[in-house]
This record gives sequence, C-alpha cells and structure tokens, in this order.
Amino acid sequence: MNSDKPLHILKADHFDRPFLEYICKLTDHIRRLDKTKDGLMYLRGLLAHRRAMLYFTQPSTRTFLSFQSACQILGIATSEIRDSSTSSERKGESAEDSLRTFSSYVDLIIMRTPIPGFCDKIAASLDETPRPVPIINAGSGPDQHPTQAVLDIYTLMRSFRTSGGIDGKTFMMVGDLKRGRTIRSLSLLLSYFDDVKIIFSSPPLYRIDAALKDKLHRGKLKFVETADFEEVLPTADAIYMTRVQDEYDTVKGESAAIDSSKYHLNYEHLSLLKKDCVIMHPLPRRGELDQKIDSDPRAKYWRQERNGMWTRAALITKVLGVDEHILLPEL
Repeated sequence: MNSDKPLHILKADHFDRPFLEYICKLTDHIRRLDKTKDGLMYLRGLLAHRRAMLYFTQPSTRTFLSFQSACQILGIATSEIRDSSTSSERKGESAEDSLRTFSSYVDLIIMRTPIPGFCDKIAASLDETPRPVPIINAGSGPDQHPTQAVLDIYTLMRSFRTSGGIDGKTFMMVGDLKRGRTIRSLSLLLSYFDDVKIIFSSPPLYRIDAALKDKLHRGKLKFVETADFEEVLPTADAIYMTRVQDEYDTVKGESAAIDSSKYHLNYEHLSLLKKDCVIMHPLPRRGELDQKIDSDPRAKYWRQERNGMWTRAALITKVLGVDEHILLPEL
C-alpha cells in the first residue's frame, strides 16, 4: 500500500560489515559531540520534532534506560508501555491493534517482547498501512537482540583498536547458548569479519541450536563446541559470559536441575587469560561472573553497558534519517 517503507532494525542478520562500521563511526561522532554544551544542544535539536514509543512488555532495565537516554540525547519525546495489562489489551484488544493505535501518535516504536518474531510481524503489518513507522527490535524472546549485538561489536572494535580489530580474533561464548538471544545475534555479526573463530562452551543441554549452526556454516564462520571451559580459556581474545535464561523454562525448576557452576568465570581464572583479553557480559549477571573481576582492566562489561546508549542513539539517527547531519565536516 505504501512504497515508502521505513527502515526497521529487526534482526542482526539484516546488517552487513559496512553498515556496522558506519554505525560505529556515527557512535564515535555522537560521543564526541556530547562532550560539549554546544555539541549536546546540537544533538538535542536534531529530532526535537519527533516522538517515540517504548513498548516494553518484557522486563528490562538496561535496554529500556539506554533507549530512553538515547532518545533524550537526540531531543526525542518518549511515551511508554511497560505492562500490556495497563493498556486496552486488558480489555481484549489484540497487541497488533494496540500497536497500530500507538503508530498514530509517534514516529518510531521501540519494542521489547517475550514473543519471538513479533517485531517482524508488527513491522510487516504497519508497512501495509497508510502510516508506517519504523520498528526497532529491543529484544524478542530467545530469538534476536540486534541492538545489543551492535553495541557488542562497537565495544569489541574499541577494545581491539590497537591490536588489528576484530579480524583474526578468537571469541569464547559461555553459558546458556541455546536460549541466549545476545549470543545468537552477536555470532551472526561476527560472521561478517575475516578469519574469526568462536568457541561455544556450555552444558550439553544449553548448546547452540541447529538453526544457528546452519547460519554460521553458511556464513563460513569457524566454530567449535566444548564442555571443557577451563582448557580453552587461554586461547580466547574475548570471553562473552551469559546467565542461565530460566525465564524460558517450560517446566518449573528445569534450569535449576542443570549444574552450570563449572562454566562460571571466577577471579582465580584471570591468571589463565591473555593479558589483553576482553571480558564481556550483556548483564544482568548472577554467579557466572565473579564481582571481584570488575576491577580488572580486561573487564569491559560496564563500558559495554554504557556503549548501548551511544550505539542506540546512532541507530535511531540512521532510522530517522538525520545521520548525515552528525558527520558534517564542521562538527
């Protein structure tokens, strides 16, 4: 119905390397502008005429606040739904109709949902209306988390700036790999880089699924799976820790029955790591990442969290078409 369809951010496998490098460049410029009053006021004027809806029907702290802060940096007014029971969905209205209603009031919808594929469904549905608006997937069930993957790539690029970048590096991903959407999305993005290897380390029941394996094979990314966590630690250039995703248990106590303790990164493990190894975690954490590691210079997860605000601001400028104003030479 409408040929002028907006740019959506729905899946990590919709990106490519030039896009990622461009977003990282945008992010650096936004960070630099934000350091001065004049730069900050310039950023806030870019999208002061736009509005965004934060539709977060799955619990979130970091992602919600980083998107809200990103909107504030760019001058975007926001409204929010954080519990569908407070909307007309409680009266029996479908989520699709609710989001069609919200699209009447805003220029951008940022969605976090426990339902895999729901963001894609809404984007396709709104594209067929007279007033389509861009959708940003802020996490969809155990399926995808594309903006987390972008901030992870940005964190890795900054961490490896003096050591040749992401190309040629070995990445170790640990924990609940079967249901970890951050693992899925980041792995897909790493396949765009040269000579990268991923080591997946998890209990047997938490291994990556066949669908992700197939995508990685098609992307010609080298990967291995191992249950021996400590043995492969010294080979990693970056370690990506994740928690058990027990919110997706189909049976109560299902995850508690699996012993994941030997896949915890403890303070004692630091002596096994490369001196410039990058330690990451999408947070929140539990016992899988020792708090004593926080003070180690290799720990990048708090910086990784803050990078989320900057990269999401960059993605929003791209989606809403003001990205070129950030790269003006005089700025």
